[in-house]
Amino acid sequence: MALVAPENTGVRLGVRYAVLLLVAVVFVFPLVFMVISSLKPDHQLLSDTSSLRAFLPVGDISLNNYVAAFERAPIGRFVMNSVLVTVVTVTCSVILCSIAAFSFVYMNWRGRDLLLSVVLATLIIPFETIAIPLLLLVSRLPWMGLEGVTIGWLNTYRVQIIPWIVDALTVFLFVQYFKDLPKELIEAARAEGASWWQIYRRVVMPLSGPVLATAAILKSLKMYNEQYLWPLIVVQDEAHRPIMVGLGYFFQLDVAWGELMAYLSVISVPILAFYLILQRAFIASIASTGVKG
Repeated sequence: MALVAPENTGVRLGVRYAVLLLVAVVFVFPLVFMVISSLKPDHQLLSDTSSLRAFLPVGDISLNNYVAAFERAPIGRFVMNSVLVTVVTVTCSVILCSIAAFSFVYMNWRGRDLLLSVVLATLIIPFETIAIPLLLLVSRLPWMGLEGVTIGWLNTYRVQIIPWIVDALTVFLFVQYFKDLPKELIEAARAEGASWWQIYRRVVMPLSGPVLATAAILKSLKMYNEQYLWPLIVVQDEAHRPIMVGLGYFFQLDVAWGELMAYLSVISVPILAFYLILQRAFIASIASTGVKG
């Protein structure tokens, strides 16, 4: 068996780290540009875009754009709305979609395969084709709340959460993962008299850390980044608007580029926090998941 020379190993590692560093720089540059631009007045921001000064904190640097951005739009409210909608939707989604996938994989009932095919077929339907019918539906649905029965879900949190709790992609992820789990565990639990709910809660879900983290990451990024078209249609008051709708505040009349960059810098913090938290959860779930003999 041939041995690899230490010199060759060092060269390969050097090339690998150089490539990784180049990729990291490519992804970091837009963030650096955004943060640096948020500290400059509009005239300097536009003039610096033609040179490397766009990535350097030089010239008239201040936090005036951040102050003006918070005065122009209720940024804190928008961020809180987006975080609330995302957290509730993701939590409900992983629970309901995992239950649906469990029934598709482990329980035998008539029409199971046909219904799963119909669910997966909805992946090819673009949202734009159902936006108007869905709007007409939610504008007439009743709701029982503290104030009694009301008609219509417009200008509420529920209209931004309930339509997106269950989706075909999340169900598909859980179905594929559950199919790879050892069938012997389910058969042994059934032989010992465990109910389906007990098997789901005590056997299947403790082994599903990787798919839970994956589904949560994909659902969180989708919900947080795509909260524009649907909320723009169904939410008209500032009290329930998410951050993406708030972008429109900075394109009225003259575009306030510096304030826009400040707004983007602020709303990027929850996105990065979501990513880092879920990434750590994903790594931890992979490390801790296993079948003990």
